[in-house]
Formats: sequence, C-alpha cells, structure tokens
Amino acid sequence: MAWTATRRQLLTGLAAGAAWSLAPARLRAEKDRVVKAGFVYVGPVGDYGWTYRHDIGRREVEAALGPQVETSFVENVAEGADAERVIRQLAAAGHDIIFATSFGFMNAVVRVARQFPQVKFEHATGYKTADNLAVYNARFHEGRSVIGTIAGHMTRSGIVGYVASFPIPEVVMGINAFMLAMRRVRPDAVAKVVWVNSWYDPGKEADAAKALIDQGADVITQHTDSPAPLQVAEERGAYAFGQASDMSRFAPRAHLTAIIDNWGPYYVERVRAVLEGRWKSHMIWWGLKEGMVEIGPYHPDLPASVRKAAERVRRGIIDGTVHPFAGPIRDQSGRLRVPEGKTLSDEELLRMDWYVEGVQA
Repeated sequence: MAWTATRRQLLTGLAAGAAWSLAPARLRAEKDRVVKAGFVYVGPVGDYGWTYRHDIGRREVEAALGPQVETSFVENVAEGADAERVIRQLAAAGHDIIFATSFGFMNAVVRVARQFPQVKFEHATGYKTADNLAVYNARFHEGRSVIGTIAGHMTRSGIVGYVASFPIPEVVMGINAFMLAMRRVRPDAVAKVVWVNSWYDPGKEADAAKALIDQGADVITQHTDSPAPLQVAEERGAYAFGQASDMSRFAPRAHLTAIIDNWGPYYVERVRAVLEGRWKSHMIWWGLKEGMVEIGPYHPDLPASVRKAAERVRRGIIDGTVHPFAGPIRDQSGRLRVPEGKTLSDEELLRMDWYVEGVQA
C-alpha cells in the first residue's frame, strides 16, 4: 500500500509538473497563432462602393490584429458556380474563416461549409446558417429613410430616379423606405426605377441615370456600386447620393450625402473571436444604432432646415422613435398593407416583394 500511495503521489506530481511545463507552451502557441481570413468579393476593390467598403474592413482587420492575422481576397467573383469554386479553394488552402460578401454567394457558401466543417464561414446579407456558418446584414433601408427625407426637400420636379441592381428583398426594401420617407415630405413625389441587373456596371448605371434624368428626375439615387450615376448627375445638374461610401470626390456639386457601410468593427471582432477560440454562428442585422450603417457628411450647401429634418430621422431611428415602415402604408395598387399604429416586422421586411405607392417599377 505504501508503494501504491508513493506511486500515486509520484504520478500526480509528474502530471502536475507536465501541466505546468505545458502551460507556457500553450500560451505561447495561442499568442503566436495566426488566423487566415479570406474575403470573396462580387466586384472590384476599386468600385468605390460595396466591395471597396468591404476591403476597407479587411484592411482594418490587418491594422487591428497585426501579425496575428493574414488576409487574402478574391475580387470580381461571379455569383453561382464560380463563387463555389473560389470559396472551396480558399477553404482547402487553410483559411480559418471566410467572408462571402454578396447575397448571390449564399447557396455556394452553404455547400462549401458542409464540406469543410472545421472552417468558419460568414455570409453577408443572406439568411441560411449552420454551426460553422454565420450571417451578417446591415439595415441599409434605415439610411435610405434619411436620404429619402433629403430628396423630398430637394426635388423640384417631384420625380426621383432610382438606379437599382436586382429585385431582391434588400433592394426592394430600400426603394420602399426611400419612397416612404420622401412622401412624408412631398406627398405627390414619385420614384422611377431602372433595373440594370448588375451590382457593378458603370456603363449601364450611367445609361440608367441619363434615362431617368431625361424622364424628369432631378434627384438620382442608386443601389449599385459605381459612382457613375453620381457623375451623370454632376454633368446634368441633378442631385445624387453616394452608395456604400462617401463618393463626393466624383460629384462635388451633386453629392448631397452618402449611406456608408461600416464593416470594419464587425470583421475585427469576428476574426478576433476565431483567434481566441470563441467564434459562434449567429444571424445579426445591424444598422444606424450599432454603427454598421452611417450617414456621410452633408453637402455644405444643403439648407440647415433640410439637415435638421434628416437628423431628426437619423436620430429617431437610433433611439427607436422613428420606424422606416410605420403605417399607414399602401402598395402600388392602393391596398392598405400596414394600418396606422402598426409597423412591419423584420420577418416581413426580409420577405418584401411589393412596392409602396409612388414607386414606378
């Protein structure tokens, strides 16, 4: 028995000593660990819109985490089979986390996530999750309520042109939020929509803006990624708004303000979570309150009364006193969709496939 006790004490001491000796090594390993983060972009990093702002976020990750992170990106990835190929290549190349930054990448990232359960995946603007697949989205429509308010004050003709990408709920939601805000200021206003069926095509975007101005629009807004509509507005004497980033450099007279996508803080936190072993799947939808959506600087010549009106909407959305989809709301046919005193839920917004009164699309 004495021998057994001594042996047990010896083994216990050895185990404790081993644990003590391994602890610094484990700490060193965690400190020295490098997370590989990959980003898949639907457009070029130089679009000065959607992809540009995602790449700003990637660079913020590098600045925040330094040698603990390695990032890479693939730009101009077509939605569909090409996206699946690129995402799979990044996963097979040893990336720890992959950000797929376009709605149309959803099915591709879902399939690849099943094949690589050890890799973390994040999909922007989608709705499908898994244990290793998270979804993050921004409430862009909140920003469109702000610029719609400005448009209602600034339009002389009562006609606003909207250059739109694809008729998915995110885009339809934005058109409606813009229209509702504009009509609260100018009840007779209309929004003419031209679909270009592309996220980034400067030629088509410019042609759409020209066609809308020819139809009487004196304010142009967009849910596409290049500054081309703004440049047309500048040339033709119309007003316009930046998309995803401050585009004032391209249209110093026409650019009234911009909806700015701020992805950096989210990307830093999610990569840090992988680094620290605490990443978990989730589905988030953040907006002005959380800082994922911001409003850019107002044009110096924008009247003070218009700035105050825009700020009332922006601050009201943040503090919860303003809801972009508060009733009464009627659709194009005049049918009452949302009665007075009610608001649309997030679930209803994410399924939106109808237009409000005043939208010509």
